Amino acid sequence: MRHRKNTAQLGRNSSHRRCLMANMLKSLVEYERIETTITKAKELRKHADKLITLAKKNSLASRRAAIAKLMIRYNPLTPKEKKAVKQGVLTSYNTDRKVIGKLFNELYQRFIERNGGYTRIIRKENRKGDACPLCFIEYIK
Repeated sequence: MRHRKNTAQLGRNSSHRRCLMANMLKSLVEYERIETTITKAKELRKHADKLITLAKKNSLASRRAAIAKLMIRYNPLTPKEKKAVKQGVLTSYNTDRKVIGKLFNELYQRFIERNGGYTRIIRKENRKGDACPLCFIEYIK
């Protein structure tokens, strides 16, 4: 029995769940609105609100904790790639680098006055194939 367990298993093992949440968090920070199932959105909301709380602290420790939570891996660029990025030729080298910048520079400023409830879940129709209830999860403007 799963008494007093407050983590949704989502039909996955723990490492798969952790990667799923990290990828969904990255997408949510990058696009500020994503479409998913309701059970995934309810689980994602817990992590997304904690991520904004970390960003509001705006310290080195909180930045490193957010990087760990989002499972961001910095791949070092070769000198050729660095030059292409500076010239603007290569723009899509790694969006993970941009996610942390957006979180700690733009998103947290929107929620400085707010004490919680940074996300909203908007229900949508059921999926056609398996009738799974879908929704949008987004950061409040």
